[in-house]
Amino acid sequence: MISIIKPSEKDFQLLSEIAKLTFLESHGHSANPEDINIYVTENYNHDAFREELSDEKNIYYIIYHDNRIAGYSKIIFDSPYSNSQIKNIAKLERFYLLKEFYDLKLGLKLFQFNTELSKANNQLGIWLFVWKENQRAVNFYKRVGFAVIGSHDFKISETHSNPNHQMFLKF
Repeated sequence: MISIIKPSEKDFQLLSEIAKLTFLESHGHSANPEDINIYVTENYNHDAFREELSDEKNIYYIIYHDNRIAGYSKIIFDSPYSNSQIKNIAKLERFYLLKEFYDLKLGLKLFQFNTELSKANNQLGIWLFVWKENQRAVNFYKRVGFAVIGSHDFKISETHSNPNHQMFLKF
């Protein structure tokens, strides 16, 4: 059984924990351990998620499989990328699934959910950044229709950035 649920502000601890796990699984090897630990500590702590959930522009969803948390997403409506003439496009800011659930097509289900949610909120497309070395994610986004439109250096620490593709899917 698959369910996709919008977390409440009380779920900040749950989101913090799943965010840490999924980030470490997908990006934990992208920089030295000290830089990764600092990044995770600063960005995936309880206070950060408490604040994020209290901001109505941040739209989080958690996907469950057989009542077990499998991943989560964060999308922001009306968040155009620089140089975009289109104002009503969404930014898929976080989209993570635990590795143990990769082969169950849950990422596709969560993505389709976010796409339909975006369309229902008058968005004309979705854009995102994805680490260039995360070939699995890059391939996924290309399969669902995204195109590379630019690049971005994602700052992990003062001394390390990961090269990212900027991708866009127009509805």
